[in-house]
Amino acid sequence: MTYTGVLICHMPRASHIQKAKRLNLARTLLQRYPHWPEAAQRLARDCSISERQAYRYLEQAQRLKHPVPVGDVKVSFTVKLSRRLVERLRSYATSTGLTLSEIASRAFSAVLHRGGGRG
Repeated sequence: MTYTGVLICHMPRASHIQKAKRLNLARTLLQRYPHWPEAAQRLARDCSISERQAYRYLEQAQRLKHPVPVGDVKVSFTVKLSRRLVERLRSYATSTGLTLSEIASRAFSAVLHRGGGRG
């Protein structure tokens, strides 16, 4: 797409999995390369991103104490819960800093891990 002679590229946003992998690679490159330009060039090349974006990943990775867990692809689905339960969940989310999705994922995983259920 062009606008007054300027090429405008719309790149799709990276998925959470791509971001986690890129952050982990950036973290590794920071440990391997003493100079940021070398790390940024390598990250840009390996991930097919701009050097500017690579520097952003390096800045974020510099603050990481541990690698970022690379999760599974997430999909949405709808459930119906009582208003009171939703209020309690939102309150819990606020007090813990967790998202509703994270709370639900942990709860479902705990139930499935126990192997309970009928059927």
